[in-house]
Amino acid sequence: MSTTPVLAPVAGRAVPLSDVPDPVFSAGMVGYGAAVDPPREVVDAVAPVSGKVLKLMPHAFVIMTADNVGVLVHLGLDTVALDGEGFTTHVAQGDEVTAGEKMITYDVPAIAANGLNPIVPVVVMDLRQADAITPAEAVLEGAVIAPGDGLFTLTA
Repeated sequence: MSTTPVLAPVAGRAVPLSDVPDPVFSAGMVGYGAAVDPPREVVDAVAPVSGKVLKLMPHAFVIMTADNVGVLVHLGLDTVALDGEGFTTHVAQGDEVTAGEKMITYDVPAIAANGLNPIVPVVVMDLRQADAITPAEAVLEGAVIAPGDGLFTLTA
């Protein structure tokens, strides 16, 4: 059994994944985790874990840890439709990154101006056991957190 601490990729209000207004995330279809509702300003999204950038799109990325845990960070809901507008990537697919390293600059006001929800779901890919995730106290309290603060822990 191993534990994987997952950090907040952006500042904002920590929220349970079940509160994300998108059933793909709130119902755990992609996996389980938590989310952050970012401030309405330009923010840098950082790596929530250390590992290899398995997938990189302007609006989302997946990092695979050394323990083969895939963590998805999705910047906003339905943001794939923006074709990269509002996002600036700072790493490449295949790069090794360290938790806390800058990944993507996220123009939250531009996303909101397009009528999209800027919330940032963070999930362990393909995780089918919701009880393998222990949310940080901040998630349970809806507290404001900083990038790099603990978001949840995976025990698998």
